[in-house]
This record gives sequence, C-alpha cells and structure tokens, in this order.
Amino acid sequence: MKKVELLSPAGDMEKLKTVYHYGADAAYIGGKILNLRAFSKNFDNFEIETAVKLAHDFDKKIFVTLNAFPNNYELELLPDYIQYLESLKVDSIIVSDLGVFNLVKQYSDIPITISTQANNMNWASVKMWKELGAKRVILARELSLREINEIRQKVTDIELEVFIHGAMCISISGRCLLSNYLTARDANRGECTQPCRWKYYLMEEKRPGEYFQVFEDERGSYIMNSKDLCTIEFLDKIIETGVDSLKIEGRMKSSYYAGITTKIYREAIDSYFEGTYSEDKIKEWKNELKNVSHRPYTSGFYLDKTSYNSQNYETSSYIRKYNYVGIVKEKISEKSYLIEVKNKIKRGETIEIIRSKGEKISILLSEIINYENNDIIEEANPNQKIILEVDSSIQSGDLIRSLKTNATAN
Repeated sequence: MKKVELLSPAGDMEKLKTVYHYGADAAYIGGKILNLRAFSKNFDNFEIETAVKLAHDFDKKIFVTLNAFPNNYELELLPDYIQYLESLKVDSIIVSDLGVFNLVKQYSDIPITISTQANNMNWASVKMWKELGAKRVILARELSLREINEIRQKVTDIELEVFIHGAMCISISGRCLLSNYLTARDANRGECTQPCRWKYYLMEEKRPGEYFQVFEDERGSYIMNSKDLCTIEFLDKIIETGVDSLKIEGRMKSSYYAGITTKIYREAIDSYFEGTYSEDKIKEWKNELKNVSHRPYTSGFYLDKTSYNSQNYETSSYIRKYNYVGIVKEKISEKSYLIEVKNKIKRGETIEIIRSKGEKISILLSEIINYENNDIIEEANPNQKIILEVDSSIQSGDLIRSLKTNATAN
C-alpha cells in the first residue's frame, strides 16, 4: 500500500515552516484573493514564491487555495494570477467553482484539486471530476468510512482526500448562508463570522420580547455548535479505505496548534505503516491532542450518523490547557538556544519543549536571559528574544509551551 499523505494547514510563513518541521508531507496556503480564509494573514505573491521554494527545497508539496466562489468582476483577476502560480510551479490549486476550474485548465497545466465545498458525496460525481481533468477530489465531510471505501473501489485512478482533524461546520460541506444573512460576511467567500457559535434564545411569534432558552443553561444555548473532528482512534480504518491524503483543518489556528496536530498524526501514520499502531499509543496521542485549543471532540460522520452527542450545547468556547510561549529560532552554542517569545513567561515556570521527533523536554526556568544584553530578567514578553540553556538536543522550529494556571475553557 502506498503511504498516505499528511496535509497540514498554514495561514502564514511561520505556520508553514512549523508544519514541515513536524512532518507534514504537504501544506495548503491561501493567497490574497478568493480563498476561504479571508481573515487569515495569508500570502502575498512574493510570499507564495518564497513558500514554494521552501516547500520544494524540503522535498515537500504546497497547494494554493482558490476555492471561494467569485463574482463576475473578480473573474478578470484570475488569468494573470493562475499563470503566476504556474510560473512558481505550485503543486496544485484547490477550487470549488466550475468556472474557476475551467479557467485554471485554460491558463495553466497546474494539477487541480476539487474542494470539499464542491460537496462530492458519491462516486459518480468523483468520476465526473476525473473525466473533466481533476487530479484530486476532497470528499465531503458527511461521508462514512463505508461510503468512502465504495467511492475508492468504483473510481480508482483519481486521488481522494479527507479531513481527519479540526473544526466542523454545521452546513453541508461548509456552504452556509447564515453569516452572510446576519452580518453581510459570506462564508462562501472566506469571511464567516461563525454565527453558529453564538448564543441563541427562542421567541414565540405571539409573545414578542419573551425569550426562552432552547436548552437549560444559564449562559444561553448553542444549538448549532459542532464539536471538533478527531480521528486518531480510528485513523487506521481511514487509511484502509485507500484514500491518498489526510487533511488537518486550521489555517486560522496558531503555529502551536498546527505543529502539535501535525506531529501527532505524523507519528500515527508512521506507526500504522510500521505495524506499531496500538491502543496504548492511541491513548497517548489522544491525550496530546487535548493539549491544543479545541472544542470537545467528535468522530464526525465516519463511524455512524451524527447525533445529539455530536453537538456542543454547553459553550462555544475552546478548551485550552497550555499556553504557546515560544519557538526555538537557532542554536547559539553547545547548550544555548535563541528563543522567540510568543506569550509572557516568568522565572520559576516549568516549560515544555515539543521536539519534532522524540519525547518532549520539561525545563524549570530558574533564570531567563535577555538576548539583547545578557541580563537576567524575571519575565519575558511577546516578541522578546531570550537565551535558553538546554542539556538535551533540540532544533530550530521546536515549539515551547507552559501549562495554564487555570486550564479550563476560554
């Protein structure tokens, strides 16, 4: 069996470097136009050029999203942009719209990936895309393992991609009008304000002004608030359907989130192909996945139809156990490393360094050395650079975290 690809999100250059560092085979990024994460930092043309070079220098792949649905006036922007992406030799363009699909074919030879937004639920639609010239189809999230397996059996000569971790949308394949209706920000153009996560009350039409809670909770009701997808417990079953790529959601998430989820799924995939995928390892991986910002986890549609337990009725907030406090930038001497601080850390705290391979390292911060003047300081603030003394081997790109003093939902 060909080894399955691990595809990770990258909302900016730091995240891109992080997911490659932690073992992603490929990453997907968005440019400044027509991608479904309009509020992410994203990549301008020069940054895309830099990103493609970085990916190919590391023998990795890079996909560019062009998966929003354009209006008429935006179509004129696409030919030059598509030809520019081809000149950079990006590995694929992800599209949703048939018109965009046709323009990519007309103006380039870039392999085309069909977005989950195209809502491919059956083998006939996948076969159609293959016949039109697509290289890969990202299947709808609403499919079970059995349905994915049937699609693979009936359409063998096109790549299939599925989501394995991250936020779930309440709408079919994410095609939601709620944000546009309530805030004039269109989810289908990457501007979703996530009104499905807001608090709602019920009002009966003949009793205006009287609000009733849909679910008995003093904080409100979250009737449309999905849990986050997590497949680590049955990743082997997904691999065995014969899909080609496993995708982590989260271009809007932090480098810490992208790095940790990539590391865990990298280990799980490697473990499966090495024959060491086991219940004990699954337990460790799942515990580690609980250390990134997340809502309660669900298996989504993979194992069965969704139920009451697939929704999170108590809160729309995330669970955060750790603070992302820094990243290793470079080695200074035998045991000294330059650290870029991301969130405040204080002397006396215990930090953990998450290595790309191997166990994490715990260190008590007995002192913090200011990189600028070598002074010993009591605390370091975001964007400050410090020197860290570490006995064990660590690498540039390793992430650093500390346990939150109040590790509850935030």
